[in-house]
Amino acid sequence: MPRGAFRPCLPALYFAFLTCPTPEQRMSGTQAPDIHLGEPARGTGCVRGKQTSIRVQDCGRGEGARAASRELRREKAQEHPRESWAHPQPYPAPQPLALHPETQPCPACRSSPPGRLLLRPALPGHPFLLPIMAVYRLCVTTGPYLRAGTLDNISVTLVGTCGESPKQRLDRMGRDFAPGSVQKYKVRCTAELGELLLLRVHKERYAFFRKDSWYCSRICVTEPDGTVSHFPCYQWIEGYCTVELRPGTARTICQDSLPLLLDHRTRELRARQECYRWKIYAPGFPCMVDVNSFQEMESDKKFALTKTTTCVDQGDSSGNRYLPGFPMKIDIPSLMYMEPNIRYSATKTISLLFNAIPASLGMKLRGLLDRKGSWKKLDDMQNIFWCHKTFTTKYVTEHWCEDHFFGYQYLNGVNPVMLHCISSLPNKLPVTNDMVAPLLGQDTCLQTELERGNIFLADYWILAEAPTHCLNGRQQYVAAPLCLLWLSPQGALVPLAIQLSQTPGPDSPIFLPTDSEWDWLLAKTWVRNSEFLVHENNTHFLCTHLLCEAFAMATLRQLPLCHPIYKLLLPHTRYTLQVNTIARATLLNPEGLVDQVTSIGRQGLIYLMSTGLAHFTYTNFCLPDSLRARGVLAIPNYHYRDDGLKIWAAIESFVSEIVGYYYPSDASVQQDSELQAWIGEIFAQAFLGRENSGFPSRLCTPGEMVKFLTAIIFNCSAQHAAVNSGQHDFGAWMPNAPSSMRQPPPQTKGTTTLKTYLDTLPEVNISCNNLLLFWLVSQEPKDQRPLGTYPDEHFTEEAPRRSIAAFQSRLAQISRDIQERNQGLALPYTYLDPPLIENSVSI
Repeated sequence: MPRGAFRPCLPALYFAFLTCPTPEQRMSGTQAPDIHLGEPARGTGCVRGKQTSIRVQDCGRGEGARAASRELRREKAQEHPRESWAHPQPYPAPQPLALHPETQPCPACRSSPPGRLLLRPALPGHPFLLPIMAVYRLCVTTGPYLRAGTLDNISVTLVGTCGESPKQRLDRMGRDFAPGSVQKYKVRCTAELGELLLLRVHKERYAFFRKDSWYCSRICVTEPDGTVSHFPCYQWIEGYCTVELRPGTARTICQDSLPLLLDHRTRELRARQECYRWKIYAPGFPCMVDVNSFQEMESDKKFALTKTTTCVDQGDSSGNRYLPGFPMKIDIPSLMYMEPNIRYSATKTISLLFNAIPASLGMKLRGLLDRKGSWKKLDDMQNIFWCHKTFTTKYVTEHWCEDHFFGYQYLNGVNPVMLHCISSLPNKLPVTNDMVAPLLGQDTCLQTELERGNIFLADYWILAEAPTHCLNGRQQYVAAPLCLLWLSPQGALVPLAIQLSQTPGPDSPIFLPTDSEWDWLLAKTWVRNSEFLVHENNTHFLCTHLLCEAFAMATLRQLPLCHPIYKLLLPHTRYTLQVNTIARATLLNPEGLVDQVTSIGRQGLIYLMSTGLAHFTYTNFCLPDSLRARGVLAIPNYHYRDDGLKIWAAIESFVSEIVGYYYPSDASVQQDSELQAWIGEIFAQAFLGRENSGFPSRLCTPGEMVKFLTAIIFNCSAQHAAVNSGQHDFGAWMPNAPSSMRQPPPQTKGTTTLKTYLDTLPEVNISCNNLLLFWLVSQEPKDQRPLGTYPDEHFTEEAPRRSIAAFQSRLAQISRDIQERNQGLALPYTYLDPPLIENSVSI
């Protein structure tokens, strides 16, 4: 029989009641047994570990009336408790219903109240009346994404404080759940269910069709009295399973008292923890998601004998292989199984490929990816990305060798977190006043400028013991420079002196602006190479990608759907696990791109990140504290600082309102066991339990919550944009960001020429591979969600929705201020313009 061909009608229902021998049997709420095919139902409100959200609309009833109604329902539920809400039993047959004044038809038109059928005699002389039929109206929304629809059978069961509805299949004429569709259905019950607690969604086989995925956005339920409850889903439902959704009102565990709801939270988190498991990538690294758990989820858990096993570990190089057109090996097994609710959408995947393939193919056709040896002249480098030039790339090409632009990049480049103001010189940098006097002028001296707070230091000590690597069969080199900079009276930050090692001596000269042009340029290029290594490995990948992955994992594992902090953070974890998995499969894997283009290779990367995490503190993590500790609050033209502080303040205000709404006291924070488990897991898995890091292992006050949550959202969004989006702009001119150096740091002055300079820079194919990476990571693929954009409405209460609107308004004002300022700048700073900031680490 085709779908939608049969519809229950009132005559059939009328006949069914007549044939019931007793009123108890007619009015029984007993439902048919549920059938679960294939994958067992988890009943967690999540599918493969993902959660949902909702939005409640005003339905014409006042808040007071709704609250009173719900309170009455809860009192009735307490007066007649079930045997076990953890495992709901069939609802017992109610007593014969009597007419109530509210159920009487309207005296004017004799029409029934909304959602109910009138009690009428079954037949003349029949002693019983038909029961009231409570009608619940459902509105089911399917996501607008590619292949979001399903042909599977979808049924629902409503669970309330007074019982549950029979399982009812949702079926209309034609296809029901097409992408972007909104379909309406009715669920009829013999009596009202009380306050709705859960909505079970059953996805089962239809005829001979193969099982498919369904992206359910949300389900709205209109109760017989007109109350609207929104059950958010915003997730892919795969296979045959049952999903339990809760209404969207955010609730902490302290606010749930019914055993049914408490058990639901426990089962939901247990299922997530089974799906999202931690894995150690390397000693000293933040823990990461174990993608092998997704492969195991693909197998049928009900039958252990047929369950597949993991055959290739992510770190096992046997999974690496070259693919046509790609210059590095790719760890294919780690990309094959990705949980559907964290993987890239089809739109984003296609966009990423369209960004990568033409650029890579163009270089391949011109022979650049296979050409070894030195560049013949500097101007040849302009032809690498001749079709992908921007205003900033042209500006960098013209000004890269100027001292003022060298200093500018410490403030507004891709690594604007290196500078520290110093009041005295470290012993390892023996710069004298005579060395720098020609630059300082006659009106001041080095000691005076130190006392005024105008001297700054960039120290690359972390590279002193970094292992080196071979590229194209040749040994590569690394330096650990110290760069001294001066803030001039004109407000320009310029370099004063550069020492290319941490140990002073005859073999480690101090290079000065008064040296020969090529000596000074080579010294600055060595610093730029060190900047590249520290930025890419620590500032960018460690402090944004890896830490944000740990935040996402802890959120998915420890906070249920209905938790307010889950609703707050979920949009800021979008695609983070997917992009990091791609990075580990293409960049960090053995013989991946890091091994192909950098002087330290994969082993050097592991050393830098583990050392960097060991020295990373809570002060470094929080922007205002970091700026204050580095002494850079007064530097002029520090656009990263100015824009970053504005965005931090906007996020902090937003978070403060959300936290204040759900956590009115210190006790409400301390008694939230799920929140404490969340922060404890972050402390243990992201920061490896280091007490001296300053990161909290427990939250005790709303103020502590606000600061930590603000820092998480800022680093997942604005900080990542600041250190990622400009990589192509500042790195397209390769000498400004060389990924490797082929000659050791010079030990004497006066030996550098154009030829020796070109022989020190990376070879042609190394340069092109690195620039290809810069291009890809700087181009955010489609399917973007800028900071403050929340199309999936996880909060339903009016207070948080007002806070979101105010947050968006503040961001819009910040954007207008930035655009107005940029009109007067020779080089506009756009990386922290809110519309250009992605909500999460997604590229």
